[in-house]
Amino acid sequence: MLAEATAALTARPARTLLTALGTVLGVAALVATLGLAKTAGGQIVGRFDELEATRVEVSLDNGGFFGQQDNRPNPLPFDAEDRLTRLNGVAFAGTKTSIDLEGAFARSVPVVDPLGQTEFQVPMFSASPGLFDAVRGQLETGRWYDHGHNDRGDAVAILGPAAAERLNINRVDASPAIFVGEHTLAVVGIIRAVEREPDLLSAIIVPDGWARTTFGIVAPEEVHIDVEVGAAQLIGSQAAIALAPNDPDLLRVAVPPSPGQVRRDVEGDVNALFLVLGGISLLVGAIGIANVTLVSVLERTGEIGLRRALGATRRHIATQFMFESAVLGALAGLIGASLGVLVVVGVSANREWTPILDEWIPLAAPPAGAIVGLVAGLYPALKAASIEPISALRSG
Repeated sequence: MLAEATAALTARPARTLLTALGTVLGVAALVATLGLAKTAGGQIVGRFDELEATRVEVSLDNGGFFGQQDNRPNPLPFDAEDRLTRLNGVAFAGTKTSIDLEGAFARSVPVVDPLGQTEFQVPMFSASPGLFDAVRGQLETGRWYDHGHNDRGDAVAILGPAAAERLNINRVDASPAIFVGEHTLAVVGIIRAVEREPDLLSAIIVPDGWARTTFGIVAPEEVHIDVEVGAAQLIGSQAAIALAPNDPDLLRVAVPPSPGQVRRDVEGDVNALFLVLGGISLLVGAIGIANVTLVSVLERTGEIGLRRALGATRRHIATQFMFESAVLGALAGLIGASLGVLVVVGVSANREWTPILDEWIPLAAPPAGAIVGLVAGLYPALKAASIEPISALRSG
């Protein structure tokens, strides 16, 4: 049967190749789509935004009506930085709290000039020293305040670049001071940039220790954690327990999405789009095989009659044409799989990616093509089997 099918297909090689072209393109599209989707997914994991993937935030869980905070106490401790840096996978951690200045203005001169604009409303935050590393801050000039400043409650401040510009301070070597309401703060550093928490760029940042004694802050509002790559999910599950072991449910921990989930989502989106196109190509290929096989049945009516006269049954005739369609589909699947693999490798080389392709995909392509050919040849085979020997011989 294999020899008969091969002889029938090679008798008209040009028509055979053109018939198989639709299935070739369909299989190639499917293989290339699956390979490129997996390759692109791997690249997304490799290039996953490291800044967001290593960021964890802890804050009080707002569980009240319409998001309003209820009357539960804030369990965030001021020593959150020390507690969290003991966890394996935490690089830096720090607290951040907004301060209500109750309308107080900031200025860089001790006396208000009534003729000029010397007072400004500038937001103020208190922070532990570790916050600057947790938000990946960079200094323009000066230094960060340290744990000594924080523990002593020193009246020092770090200025964001926008706040420094408004207050007309661009250097700290002369020990400049700013005045916030009735309070005097020594400026020890000016920020150049931060990769996280951009609201710090326009603010005055003071130590937690000074804010606690001056403004009566009882607990931090937020804790920012910079973790090692791949540790975000683990730290997210441990942070609340480390900060509030008695009632961790009072805290809300925000962790980045898993890179693996992002990869799966991207692969799913790409597959959903292009598998439809590959399926359409396969459908067109199947229609092409069915059409050409049906034409072949009409052209080979005399041969069918002769075979029936020599003893071939309807089942033999149907099996022969179905076998020819299956061989044609398997050949198209083999060629299509090869083209699909070449597309994956070519695109990956052009984009400098590492090509990723499940080994079962090219191996499954020829059987899939054979199944498509088998289904496509079902009707023509039944048509051929239904021809009566006398009628076939007369028409032949």
